[in-house]
Amino acid sequence: MSGLLGARTCSSPGEASDLKYPLGTRLREPLTEARFQQLFGDEEQVQELPTEPVGPKLCRMWRRPASACSRPGAWRLLQARLPPLRWLPLYRWRAWLLGDAVAGVTVGVVHVPQGMAFALLTSVPPVFGLYTSFFPVLIYSLLGTGRHLSTGTFAVLSLMTGSAVERLVPEPLSRNLSGIEKEQLDAQRVGAAAAVAFGSGALMQLGMFVLQLGVLSTFLSEPVVKALTSGAALHVLVSQLPSLLGLSLPRQIGCFSLFKTLAAVLTSLPRSSPAELTISALSLALLVPVKELNVRFRDRLPTPIPGEIVMVLLASVLCFTSSLDTKYNVQIVGLLPEGFPQPLLPSLAELPRILADSLPIALVTFAVSASLASMYADKYSYTIDPNQELLAHGVSNLISSFFSCFPNSASLATTSLLVDAGGNTQLAGLFSCIVVLLVLLWLGPFFYYLPKAVLACINISSMRQMFFQMQELPQLWHISRMDFAVWIVTWVAVVTLNVDLGLAVGVIFSMMTVVCRTQRVQCLALGLAEGTELYRPLRESHRLLQVPGLCILRYPTPLYFGTRGNFRRILEWHLGLGEGGKASPKPGNLPDTVAEPVRVVVLDFSGVTFADAAGAREVAQLASRCRDVGIHLLLAQCNASVLETLARAGVLDRVTPQQLFVSVQDAAAHALEKLVRGSSVWSGSQEVLH
Repeated sequence: MSGLLGARTCSSPGEASDLKYPLGTRLREPLTEARFQQLFGDEEQVQELPTEPVGPKLCRMWRRPASACSRPGAWRLLQARLPPLRWLPLYRWRAWLLGDAVAGVTVGVVHVPQGMAFALLTSVPPVFGLYTSFFPVLIYSLLGTGRHLSTGTFAVLSLMTGSAVERLVPEPLSRNLSGIEKEQLDAQRVGAAAAVAFGSGALMQLGMFVLQLGVLSTFLSEPVVKALTSGAALHVLVSQLPSLLGLSLPRQIGCFSLFKTLAAVLTSLPRSSPAELTISALSLALLVPVKELNVRFRDRLPTPIPGEIVMVLLASVLCFTSSLDTKYNVQIVGLLPEGFPQPLLPSLAELPRILADSLPIALVTFAVSASLASMYADKYSYTIDPNQELLAHGVSNLISSFFSCFPNSASLATTSLLVDAGGNTQLAGLFSCIVVLLVLLWLGPFFYYLPKAVLACINISSMRQMFFQMQELPQLWHISRMDFAVWIVTWVAVVTLNVDLGLAVGVIFSMMTVVCRTQRVQCLALGLAEGTELYRPLRESHRLLQVPGLCILRYPTPLYFGTRGNFRRILEWHLGLGEGGKASPKPGNLPDTVAEPVRVVVLDFSGVTFADAAGAREVAQLASRCRDVGIHLLLAQCNASVLETLARAGVLDRVTPQQLFVSVQDAAAHALEKLVRGSSVWSGSQEVLH
């Protein structure tokens, strides 16, 4: 006889204690939810499933903050908000200090040219890229939880901020500005960029931290983030073409800006500067091979080759000795002010105009930083706190905006460089700050003759990793074609529209794929594996047994307003609950079943993670219809939240506690008892089981 028939055998009253030791006995009575709570739950939960009163729940919520007011609670809170208090006492000075120092100096050397280059993407003078490579790095080292994360300037954010700056402070149409007018224009743009940093940090990221919305990072899936950065890399490449060719063109913003820029560059090609074109070609001829060498021989090189700083020094010396700026009108960086700017509160009058730009910038900052931090945390076996990351980046953008910095985040290239160079903790960020500080205080004059075309080449070469993300598309197609579609749609939207709208399209499309998957789910009819108590989908094997008159269905998706219609159609077809007592039309992709009338139906709700009011009312209506036509309805494996929702919707007024079971096996055993007690089909069922 099968295990199911053994399971239906009830123990005698004197053997009730055996229920507490199911592994020690072969036969037991079916367990309902109420009986399970009596045996294994708390005494307070024996009666029913009452909802918790609001008063005690609020009191418990108030006690949690109060417990933090004790000395141990305050110390734990301080450690959570200042991570160095946790990792610095455990720092392995002999093993880690040298690696952090080498990695920090290496990243700092790269920060100098990249910071100046990304400042051009932001439409502000190069020195403000150095400020953004100093203050945010210092603040994140004190507040961040990512031990291997390198923050500072990031090309995607610089591009997004530059578009906002160009929209807020457009360049005059005449384009023939005097020195004073150029300084005034730069000051206005710096103020606009700082206001964007203030808005994304204070209003968005810190607001998200207060509301504990770190979980929002999960809505920016990996295909969306990678497609966003890859598409933005193409925007960076096209936006740097005028600087590579020595063309003075207005920056295009808004939808289709990439194609507008390409059209303007092609139209203006006859006016390109041969000198700057030559500098660009030589710079790329050095930077691209060096990048490739660093990637291919990363395991053999003691530290990556600093191609950017070598190129900066060579180009500066060449321009100085050959007087390229005066003879051929090559655009150079010019004087870098020594020291730091005076702290200044960004113009609050600009905040209403930059809120629409601050939100996507804040989301991209958090998404890229959180995904990078999580990736290396998993690799090196430690944990990060997403909400603390929100605080770290929010405070970083807020405070750095007082020093005229533009928005910052973690950078893919410098983070990878820091790990390859041997970085172990956030202490590497302090060594990086020392390098940038030396440039700001003493070494700035050495960059006076640096051609801006070299900075454009550094921008393009730093996009290597983002371009090569497209190599993952064949593997993504093989793993999940839905994720492949999300990647392609996001990338096309970013390239054709702009980064902001492309991000919105990618997130919406990604969420829609999740919703569509829940609506296309199939309700699985289960059959018994002979000789066991295991129930498997009938479509998996023709050897599974199906008891006449008994229908066991598994619904493997949340039950909410979007799936209630599909749930109703599937159940009507399986149970023959169509209008006038006729069977409903068969939904697509459902297997054919026997024509035996259903007398008992078991709904396996183990896959229903949540149910809303509409879904709960659908179950209540199903229970009423089953009762009217004489079908005995049993529910199995409902989690606590689903049971609570069903209770509030009145389902438990139509379904008794004796119809709620802890497992499909228990519900099926009870169903067989119902069939045994007077069903004419039992003889047939017995033959099937034997």
